[in-house]
Amino acid sequence: MVDRSAIGRSFEPTFASVEPGRLRFFLQTIGEENPAIIEDGTPKTIPPTYLFCLEMMDAPDPFVFLKELDIDLGRVLHGDQSFEYHAPVGIGDRLTYRSRVGDVFDKKGGALTFVIQSTEVENQRGEKVASMRRTIVVRNGEGTQ
Repeated sequence: MVDRSAIGRSFEPTFASVEPGRLRFFLQTIGEENPAIIEDGTPKTIPPTYLFCLEMMDAPDPFVFLKELDIDLGRVLHGDQSFEYHAPVGIGDRLTYRSRVGDVFDKKGGALTFVIQSTEVENQRGEKVASMRRTIVVRNGEGTQ
């Protein structure tokens, strides 16, 4: 079980580059055909969820957040995810992701622990381009109802 002392804990930054080939692969994988995003196989813009996927793809260990909090991946459920965009991200941008634990709380008498991860994303010019938030739910067992 993750306790509230984890709130505010930060993790090593992750660095990622927005490369056209990988973006094209992502767009094909999700079946994106909107001509405002991709035209004749050439990406024109970055879709909203790509920043999350890019962070996972380029992290040396995409599950370090869970490991450092001693959370068993087999007990994790995806709870929620949100994005707030502050500036455009373009092909060729070099991004820095800085994550921290924003909150930890229990429900169902401790059977479920909710961990909020907050991530700020900056481009190579130090401009904040996005704020991402995800909630993971850890199944702890029966709890104390």
